[in-house]
Amino acid sequence: MRRVVVTGLGLVTPLGTGVKAVWENIINSKCGIVSLKDRPGFSELPVNIGAAVKEGPLSEGGFTASEWLDRGDDRTTALFTRYAISSAKQALQDAGWSPQTEEEKERTGVCLGSGMGSLDDLYTTSTVYSTSGYKKVSPMFVPKILINMAAGHLTMKFGFKGPNHAASTACTTGAHSIGDAMRFIQFNDADVMIAGGSEACIHPLAIAGFCKAKSLAATYNENPEESSRPFDKDRSGFVIGEGSGVVVLEEYEHAKRRGANIYAEIKGYGLSGDAHHMTAPPENGQGAALAMKRALGHAKLTAADIDYVNAHATSTPQGDVAENRAIKSIFDGHWDNISVSSTKGATGHLLGAAGAVEAIFTILALKNNVLPPTLNLHGFSNDEFNLNYVPLVAQEGKEIRAALTNSFGFGGTNASLCFAKVE
Repeated sequence: MRRVVVTGLGLVTPLGTGVKAVWENIINSKCGIVSLKDRPGFSELPVNIGAAVKEGPLSEGGFTASEWLDRGDDRTTALFTRYAISSAKQALQDAGWSPQTEEEKERTGVCLGSGMGSLDDLYTTSTVYSTSGYKKVSPMFVPKILINMAAGHLTMKFGFKGPNHAASTACTTGAHSIGDAMRFIQFNDADVMIAGGSEACIHPLAIAGFCKAKSLAATYNENPEESSRPFDKDRSGFVIGEGSGVVVLEEYEHAKRRGANIYAEIKGYGLSGDAHHMTAPPENGQGAALAMKRALGHAKLTAADIDYVNAHATSTPQGDVAENRAIKSIFDGHWDNISVSSTKGATGHLLGAAGAVEAIFTILALKNNVLPPTLNLHGFSNDEFNLNYVPLVAQEGKEIRAALTNSFGFGGTNASLCFAKVE
C-alpha cells in the first residue's frame, strides 16, 4: 500500500489565521470565544457567544478576504469557500506544491467539505424571495450554497484535475475528508491531495436551532472564554465556532523526490456508525471505540504505540463521558502512558471544519512534541476521568511517536485518524 505523508498546513480559526499564529495561541492557552451581542440578531438569543474568526490583516493574525481572493471571487463565493481558499493557499505554499505540467495537475486532487455550507445565503435568499419574489433571487444563490463548491473553486483556481470530492458528514466532515483523501492516494487515484473542512455557521438561525436542541453552553454569556469546558465537571454544552483547516497530503516517494518538508505520516483511518440516536452517542462510546480500533488496525499499530489522543470532546455532558469511556476501553492497560486533550476549549466547535483543524493540531503536537492544553478544566464530575487531560497549560518533555484524533457527528457518524512520525 502506498504511504501518505503531510507536507503542507493551512488554518483560518478563531485563534487567528496562519499556522504559526494559531499554534502559538493554542500552546499559550489563548481562547478565541467572544461575545456576539453587538452583532445584529444575536442579542435576543439565549446564547450569544461564539468562536468567531478574527478579522484583520494576516500580518496581525487576522482574516481579510481581499488578501486571499481573486477578482470577482467576492461575488461568486460564500464565506465558507473564502475560508477554504485561504487555508488551501497557505497549505500549498507551505508544501511548495505548484504543479505546472498537465500530468502533475491530473495527479493532484481536492477533497474538502463543509457541514452546513452557507447558511447565511440560504437565510437571506429565502427572506428576499418571501418579500420580493423571484426577480430578487441571485443567479449565484445555488452555486454559493453547494457543499462541494469550495473544492470546486480550488480545482478551477489551480487547474487540479485529480479527484474533486467533498464530504458532508456534520461534525465529522473534516476528518472524513482527510481520510478519504488519504485513500485516493493509497489507491493511486492521485499523488497529491488538498484536503480538509470549512465552516462559516455563526448565524442567529444556527444558534437558535442548536439552542432549541439544548446543545449549546447557555450560562456563559458574560464569560465567553469560560464557556467551552471539555471534560470539566461544569461543562454544559458546546460553543459554535467557524473557520477552516486544510492539509496537503502526498505519496511518500513523491514527496521525497521533490525534497518536500514532511510533517508526519498519516497511517490510519477508521470509520464507524453508532446506529443509536440522531444527536446523542451511546453511553458506552462503542461507536467511537470502533473508529479508533479500526484506525489502529489500518495503521498496523497497537494502543501501546499511541502517546496522544486529540479528543472530539465538545464540552457536552453526555458526549465527553462517552468518548472518555471509549478511549479508556481502547487504551486499557495503558492509562498511565496516554495523554488526552480537547482543543475545543480554545476554538469552540468548528462543526464541519473541526476534524481538519484538530488534525493539524495533532500533526503539530507530533512534530513539536508538545501536548496542546484543555482549557477550563478545573475538576471532574466522577472518578471515571482519571487520565492525563492536559489541563489548562500545554505539556512537553515527552516524545510523541504517534497520535489519534477523533471526530463524531450528528447522525452517529464517527472517524478517527492516526498520525505518526515518519520512519
